[in-house]
Amino acid sequence: MRHFFVFSFVIVLAACAPRAKLIFAPDLVTSLPSRSVFVATTRAIEGSSFGAGRSPAPVYLNYDITIPPERASGDIPFPKAEIDPNRQFIVKGRSLYPTREAFRSRLSGALARNSEGREAIVYIHGFNNTFDEGLLRIAQLTEDFGLIGVPVHYSWPSAANVLGYAYDRDSVLFARDGLDQLITDLRRAGARNVILVAHSVGSQLVMEVLRQRDIETPGSVARDIDGVALISPDIDIDLFRAQARRIASLPDPFGIFVSKRDRALSLSARLTGQRDRLGNASAGEVADLNVTVIDVTNFSTGAGHFTVGDSAVLTSIFRNAGNFEAAFRGDSAGRTGLFQGTVLTVQNATEIILSPVTVLTQ
Repeated sequence: MRHFFVFSFVIVLAACAPRAKLIFAPDLVTSLPSRSVFVATTRAIEGSSFGAGRSPAPVYLNYDITIPPERASGDIPFPKAEIDPNRQFIVKGRSLYPTREAFRSRLSGALARNSEGREAIVYIHGFNNTFDEGLLRIAQLTEDFGLIGVPVHYSWPSAANVLGYAYDRDSVLFARDGLDQLITDLRRAGARNVILVAHSVGSQLVMEVLRQRDIETPGSVARDIDGVALISPDIDIDLFRAQARRIASLPDPFGIFVSKRDRALSLSARLTGQRDRLGNASAGEVADLNVTVIDVTNFSTGAGHFTVGDSAVLTSIFRNAGNFEAAFRGDSAGRTGLFQGTVLTVQNATEIILSPVTVLTQ
């Protein structure tokens, strides 16, 4: 009965929460800098946007999104009656590619111009996300972390409803081939480095795709994927271990951002009759795997389900690509000013427990 009341309380809160939406206002932002985000989605077109329905074939797009100069770090502003380009992300332009080949051609050009050396950063959203929310999240993460690779978003068909958990878990399985194709397209377009960043249930999608790629071509995952970061992964720990063991060699680095105060994962664990999910585990539970567990519990507030992206303190610490990469490589040694915390080694796994102290470079 207690679980029922907790679940009901979460539903009420979710139903009342506002949702982020794309704002199309190109005439207002002609002078603001923008970033181009490539998108592959297996969502079906519903009206003028993409909804919860499942598309049998991926759709390919590109969005030109402005960078609001006065937005607070970690924040994705909600729509208001009056549009403020200085504080809100604005869509400056959108392109729909008629074929997979056309999408790959435009990707090739963007990668060739990339100062990071043809690096693609692919974001895979989590449970209860709309198309707009996922796209705005990668724009926010790219800006707040100072990432300079080409941003790519894979949007799978979430129901975008707190009661749609079962639908979303099925959609993750439905969307495997689309993400698999996207990784192949990135390599064929000339990406030298492909980094996958997944949140929540999206982490299970990533693991399923890595597993199926390595079954088809053993050793291909280590060659094709140059890094993985799972943020608050909503995966059964035993399932994750089984997926990882089926892969000849995990991508290196392989980071798992966890929080013991992640209320969404605590609820998920109770509803599935488990003690923990991967997103609130410790290194000891994955000790035989070559992974880095980054514990951000000390920074978690509210639901705590996206602490890495929501915390202004953490985003300031991870402000440049070197610091972010160092964290999920487990490489804190010698990086004065990166972060303070406890570093543990448990067999093959490394655990970093971050502490909320003043950044030394400030």
